[in-house]
Amino acid sequence: MADRGADLSALPKEVRDQLAELDLELSEGDITQKGYEKKRAKLLAPYITHLPNVDLSLPDVQLSPGHSADPSPSPEAPGPSTSSASRHHRAHRSGGARDDRYRSDIHTEAVQAALAKHKEEKMALPMPTKRRSAFVQSPVDNCTPPDTSSASEDEGSLRRKAALSAVLAQTLQSPDYWINRSVQSSSTSSSASSTLSHGEPKTQPQPQPQPQPAVSVLADVLAHTRIENSVPPDVTSSTPQERGSRVDLPPAVRGMSRGQSRSSMLDTADGVPVNSRVSTKIQQLLNTLKRPKRPPLSEFFVDDSEEIVEVPQPDPNTPKPEGRQIIPVKGEPLGVVSNWPPALQAALARWGATQAKSPALTALDITGKPLYTLTYGKLWSRSLKLAYTLLNKLGTKTEPVLQPGDRVALVYPNSDPGMFWVAFYGCLLAEVIPVPIEVPLSRQDAGSQQIGFLLGSCGVGLALTSEVCLKGLPKTPNGEIIQFKGWPRMKWVVTDTKYLTKPSKDWQPHIPTANTDTAYIEYKASKEGTVMGVAVSKIAMLTHCQALSQACNYCEGETLVNVLDCKKDMGLWHGVLTSVMNRIHTITVPYAVMKACPMSWVQRVHIHKARVALVKCRDLHWAMMAHKEQRDINLSSIRMLIVADGANPWSVSSCDAFLNVFQSHGLKPEVICPCATSPEALTVAIRRPGARGAPLPARAILSMGGLSHGVIRVNTEDKNSALTVQDVGHIMPGALMCIVKPDGPPQLCKTDEIGEIVINSRAGGTMYYGLPGVTKNTFEVIPVNQAGAPIGEIPFSRTGLLGFVGPGSLVFVVGKNEGLLLVSGRRHNADDLVATALAVEPVKTVYRGRIAVFSVTVFYDERIVIVAEQRPDASEEDSFQWMSRVLQAIDSIHQVGLYCLALVPANTLPKTPLGGIHICETKQNFLEGNLHPCNILMCPHTCVTNLPKPRQKQPVDVGPASMLVGNLVAGKRIAQATGRELGVVEDQDLIRKHQFLSEALQFRAQTDPDHVLYVLLNAKGVAVCTATCSQLHKRAEKITATLLERGGLNTGDNVVLLYPPGIDLIAAFYGCLYAGVIPVTVRPPHPQNLAATLPTVRMIIDVSKAACILTTQPLMRILRSREAAASVNIKTWPTIIDTDDLPRKRPPHIYKPPTAEMLAYLDFSVSTTGMLTGVKMSHAAISTLCRSIKLQCELYSSRQIAICLDPYCGLGFVLWCLSSVYSGHQSILIPPLELECSLPLWLSTLSQYKIRDTFCSYSVMELCTKGLGTQTEILKARGLNLSCVRSCVVIAEERPRLALTQSFSKLFKDLGLSPRAVSTAFGSRVNLAICLQGTAGPDPSTVYVDMKSLRHDRVRLVERGAPQSLPLMESGTILPGVRVIIVNPETRGPLGDSHLGEIWVNSPHSASGYYTIYGEESLQADHFNTRLSFGDPQTLWARTGYLGFIKRTELLDASGDRHDALFVVGSLDETLELRGLRYHPIDIETSVSRAHRSIAESAVFTWTNLLVVVAELSGSEQEALDLVPLVTNVVLEEHHLIVGVVVIVDPGVIPINSRGEKQRMHLRDSFLADQLDPIYVAYNM
Repeated sequence: MADRGADLSALPKEVRDQLAELDLELSEGDITQKGYEKKRAKLLAPYITHLPNVDLSLPDVQLSPGHSADPSPSPEAPGPSTSSASRHHRAHRSGGARDDRYRSDIHTEAVQAALAKHKEEKMALPMPTKRRSAFVQSPVDNCTPPDTSSASEDEGSLRRKAALSAVLAQTLQSPDYWINRSVQSSSTSSSASSTLSHGEPKTQPQPQPQPQPAVSVLADVLAHTRIENSVPPDVTSSTPQERGSRVDLPPAVRGMSRGQSRSSMLDTADGVPVNSRVSTKIQQLLNTLKRPKRPPLSEFFVDDSEEIVEVPQPDPNTPKPEGRQIIPVKGEPLGVVSNWPPALQAALARWGATQAKSPALTALDITGKPLYTLTYGKLWSRSLKLAYTLLNKLGTKTEPVLQPGDRVALVYPNSDPGMFWVAFYGCLLAEVIPVPIEVPLSRQDAGSQQIGFLLGSCGVGLALTSEVCLKGLPKTPNGEIIQFKGWPRMKWVVTDTKYLTKPSKDWQPHIPTANTDTAYIEYKASKEGTVMGVAVSKIAMLTHCQALSQACNYCEGETLVNVLDCKKDMGLWHGVLTSVMNRIHTITVPYAVMKACPMSWVQRVHIHKARVALVKCRDLHWAMMAHKEQRDINLSSIRMLIVADGANPWSVSSCDAFLNVFQSHGLKPEVICPCATSPEALTVAIRRPGARGAPLPARAILSMGGLSHGVIRVNTEDKNSALTVQDVGHIMPGALMCIVKPDGPPQLCKTDEIGEIVINSRAGGTMYYGLPGVTKNTFEVIPVNQAGAPIGEIPFSRTGLLGFVGPGSLVFVVGKNEGLLLVSGRRHNADDLVATALAVEPVKTVYRGRIAVFSVTVFYDERIVIVAEQRPDASEEDSFQWMSRVLQAIDSIHQVGLYCLALVPANTLPKTPLGGIHICETKQNFLEGNLHPCNILMCPHTCVTNLPKPRQKQPVDVGPASMLVGNLVAGKRIAQATGRELGVVEDQDLIRKHQFLSEALQFRAQTDPDHVLYVLLNAKGVAVCTATCSQLHKRAEKITATLLERGGLNTGDNVVLLYPPGIDLIAAFYGCLYAGVIPVTVRPPHPQNLAATLPTVRMIIDVSKAACILTTQPLMRILRSREAAASVNIKTWPTIIDTDDLPRKRPPHIYKPPTAEMLAYLDFSVSTTGMLTGVKMSHAAISTLCRSIKLQCELYSSRQIAICLDPYCGLGFVLWCLSSVYSGHQSILIPPLELECSLPLWLSTLSQYKIRDTFCSYSVMELCTKGLGTQTEILKARGLNLSCVRSCVVIAEERPRLALTQSFSKLFKDLGLSPRAVSTAFGSRVNLAICLQGTAGPDPSTVYVDMKSLRHDRVRLVERGAPQSLPLMESGTILPGVRVIIVNPETRGPLGDSHLGEIWVNSPHSASGYYTIYGEESLQADHFNTRLSFGDPQTLWARTGYLGFIKRTELLDASGDRHDALFVVGSLDETLELRGLRYHPIDIETSVSRAHRSIAESAVFTWTNLLVVVAELSGSEQEALDLVPLVTNVVLEEHHLIVGVVVIVDPGVIPINSRGEKQRMHLRDSFLADQLDPIYVAYNM
């Protein structure tokens, strides 16, 4: 704060020091932003008033409302002035939180320019909605800023002033302001049909400078925006299919989930109607989707029936390489030195003997002070002891544990280099092969299973470690070291000096001249995350040391400061091997010291006058950050500052910045030596120090566009998309280099082409140890020319580096193979994308250097994913704003769309041992849904450009007649099928005499009065109530009398029966039939949830115009209670009669005989689309229906069946109330609610009563599968046996749930359940029972159909397991007397059997019409008596509203003909029409539910042609955002659809009706009315 306008020098020195200290703490992540501001404010408070000329305003920057970091002044701050001041200060400093590895001012400016360009045509991206409770900040210990390879965040870091003010001036306004602006301006972008039409902009409140939370601002915007629910804009080219039969119930009747009551009160912000919020967001989403996608349409491929993804046509304007073929580049020859030792061990022996006092290694303690120095004498003697111990003291004389040539793991922490050196040289002297690896910290350590792969492939069984390290390893309870995941069994050997044995006098180590045997193995992780061992031979090790000595001009006795890991790579090659070769004194600065004291390496150089320093860009950066006025530092002794990751294109800016700061401290510009290395080829190239005053090498400024096509083009046109690269010097002495194409055969590149660098040298790795297959492709590459002919005999090794040879044979590296992202044929480098993301200001949202970029393959192309760690203090709006700007920047600069951008909490990304991010593990977590992001933005709409073209519906010129003829010509049958004849029944007297059910009951009461028809069980399995024929008849008569006495009813009046499932319901039903009135069964309201269930009851009563209600006393009390009055008007109920206390005396005999056409009852039900429909069932229809069921299931008096169904509508009601009275069999009734108290009730009843036939619902089957699946052993022990069950039929009005029925069969097979027993039934509103698997027909068959064809309404059978195949099970045998035909719903002509069409049914038991459909009487007239438009125009059909097909199977039916199977695919009303294709929600939901273990249930629907997926989360809320990418991926992969909105909700939010079917339309309405209380809503861009 005081840095602006005030002169800091006005402060006392100690205050200035404290401020600097504080800045450093912040930059190192040792203090949170909030703590920083608090302490800073405290330090400055006393001086604020006394400081001269402090100007607290910011003259040049107009702050917009959300510009400040936290809107309210923090309560601890001494006063508003200070806190706001510190806030401004922060805005000023925000410039530099940058990891300067990735920093270049040029790039920042490019990003700013790109964003500014976007700003002109700005789109409002809808922000995701997140529940407040979700993602509460983790406890403090998790919030500590991550220690990271580059987490330095000194915001004051070297930023050119110009850049800073430009940044501030261009900083995007806060999101609130941003949303305001976009809503104002979006009227231009959205068409007239837009959901938002805007009021006059004059009334738009101008954003006030005072901070206010974003929500209220958004609410204000909405308050000033008139919301009209006009036709929503159509984004895709197809038109949504008209929903013919949908009734919108008032919101109260929709099966509202429990969320309603909570959330409906919550969100009326400033008087805005609640539902506007979701629609506005969707509207914004639609507006963003209207932007043209990047590729032109020619790149889309056309979807043929096979649908092979075509490669997009190449763009004629892509740059092509034009140079000549490259000529291999030769390094300088290796010099011959007379006294060069024959092996590296020989050099150690020589120094150990002749220069024993000379220092070899100095190690530092954690504070950066020297801890111990190992001399060459000590190093030699200890290594000798270890070699002797390894060969002679492990195991016995006859059976030594180690033989020369065995592999041994070295497990030493970086902080103990001395022990590591001794172990490494000890192994070389013993001629065993050291394999240095990281110290495993936990069983699940990042990548530990891959280290296991390395140890396995190298055959390592022994590990050397230090005593201290061994103590720190995780142990089992009895003190043994745990078995690490994936590791082979290990013996651990401690190598501390006190455990080593002095060799006997006569023992001498064998030091042969270097040969091609393996000397050591260095590990390397591949792009996929597998860890392999690169074997380096003895001669290669020696030659490499020689080449490095020559290239770096090492002299005896020099001092070298090494900041790198000495286990591998440059740290090992320079700091352990070459240094011993040249008797150099190495000072090792471990990672832990660097974290504690980032200046430590610079201080060591200064103190020891070191000639060479070995660092990474990170260390340059840290030293700069910590450079606090250390005037006394002198770096003039350095002759080579080797930058190990100089091949990273972003290293150039770190080198420049470091030079800027330290040139005044004697650092010479020509000593900075970037180099390029690879685990396979070791050192590839290194810049030699230049002569004093010679010009520095030139840099290449390349065009990013050219690079993405693999071509070198000097950037001229657009400086925003330029990449500046520095050279990495010349290749190593004695090496030969070529550039070959990175994929395909190793063809030589042209001179202006980017390719993979391959090297031939004696100083490189020889193989991946133990992996001969992979080795061949990497270490034995013979480059070929344009014609494909090899250019010679010599094998080259691939380095994994991508680059080119510049002028003067200088090597330039532009990226690594493992960071290569290949998107739609263009190459992008992960590091480049990271740099662009980090150049997006302000970076108060994420930690620099904690960003992972990788690609995942989704739908035939790579998709780019960026994951970053979010700071604990970043607000939702900041993060979202940063994310949307990163999208725009990458889109502008790299011309590539991001698929997903995720922010995770601090410290949660898996780390590599040295603090970087473990990319493979991060990618694995992303794909498995274990990343747990706290913010996510998916942009599939912009980057998925290879979807098939939308299908254009052909105009219906082809008439149904020609279709029919076409089918006949093609030899296809017309798709129709018939059940067997109803025929004459054996007990025809009963049928003739007692045509109607009411008479059948009276007849049974006379002829067989004591036969028990019904047994009702309670949760304990006890029969609480039974009814014989005469008991039922007598009770029905009493009800009849009561009805006529108290109700004053006329024949044909409707009476509502409101009973729990039981025998009272049945008696009341027959009582109504005797009285000649029409019963309407209604499910009673749920006493705990009256608000949701009572309105439906009320509605049915109103719609059916019921004259009276029959019910029980408890229910009558509920209907009149105060609670009921809250949701319905209880004063207007019709007469309520309770049937609990009927008169004792015998009633007069009343019976009003019906006629066949008279209505027997009304069947009301709410369909899955939320429609309340009542169908009229005549007496004739129910008699034939009962007869049909009797025939199909062979029911007669001596049989027993068990029913576990809801008895209120459909076939459930028929089986519960009617069937027994007609056929005389005994029904055991199990109310499904009782299962909730006692899960095994239904199954144990089957076993106890030895039931052969049982009927249940899917909900019951699911309860048993989920609840009892694990308890089959216990049930078996209790003697539960299901072998008696011959048929178990699931009653439903939907596609058979194959997965559920199969898992039920498998689970209970152990209890004797026959796999053939389980089958399904199918009924619909127009005909309650079309199929029912009986006893006579063949087993239900299963077919696999191709989903792609199904979307085109075609049926193509495929083999099981074929890709994109969908298993379908036949819905049961067609009932006697039923005819079914498949019809085209548009033309109403019959279809052939290879087509999907609507199922039409003709049967004497079809319903006789809708009683009323609430609100839409006229639309439904054609559902019942419809004629085909061609073929057989006489027959009257009823339309079921379900799509299906018929297949003639090889099985034979009862009459010996081939059996026709009916397959139901789904309800026509429910289908989604997207991209011109027909989708069934259940298929998409099945995919979604498989996407992640925590998705309990899901439902999909469309809104304005956007696909909305609602998923119930069964896990913890932190997993909510993991589901978003997985759901998007799976729907894209399996259904070729882009999900528009992903809504994550609590379990139980998706409403389900009594039959266990999802009410998707209710869900849709609740979502749009903002009543779901979702955990998270993601709007995919």
